[in-house]
Amino acid sequence: MKKAIILSALAVLATVLSYFYEVAPAAPEQAALPVAVTPYAINSPDDMLRALEASPLQPDEEPVTPPEEYFVKKLGLRFRNPDYRALVEAASKWIGTPYRYGSSSKHGTDCSGFVTSLYREVYGIRLNRSSNSMFRNITHVRKDSVRTGDLVFFRRSPKGPVFHVGIYLKNNKFIHSATSKGVMVSSLSEPYFRNRYFAAGRVN
Repeated sequence: MKKAIILSALAVLATVLSYFYEVAPAAPEQAALPVAVTPYAINSPDDMLRALEASPLQPDEEPVTPPEEYFVKKLGLRFRNPDYRALVEAASKWIGTPYRYGSSSKHGTDCSGFVTSLYREVYGIRLNRSSNSMFRNITHVRKDSVRTGDLVFFRRSPKGPVFHVGIYLKNNKFIHSATSKGVMVSSLSEPYFRNRYFAAGRVN
């Protein structure tokens, strides 16, 4: 009888202990979420590299190719701006034209005749025939701002009238019709023209 009581007590104890030591079943593993790679959320250096390869940066503008130089043999000068090409190439065809007062053709021309003929030929612009009246009808520009196609004027004395005109080319060179050699290229640095230089002007 005593033995049966002891066995019953052990059975009850085993039941109680099994309740406290019962192992809870493991939760099912969750599937790994895919890694998101967006321009705003980069999860790793490798993801960053893949994102950049998938969407390469585009330049804002195509690189601008600088215009090629062109050499005008009769003028002995190189130019880069294509806007001047028609003028300087037309001017070069006048080189060697003899000086003839009051004329404006390739058989002979004076300084203002050359300038008016060239501007009419290239631009369709009719300028005043004399260099003095031409000077009064253009926009004056400073000597350090003169550019290809501008007019350069000369006078014999500080208060005298304009007596000569030419067309500026570049590098201090200008083309004009001189009484001694006809249409030619000269430099503003030559003493004769440096001492008589008066002003520069731009035709609008």
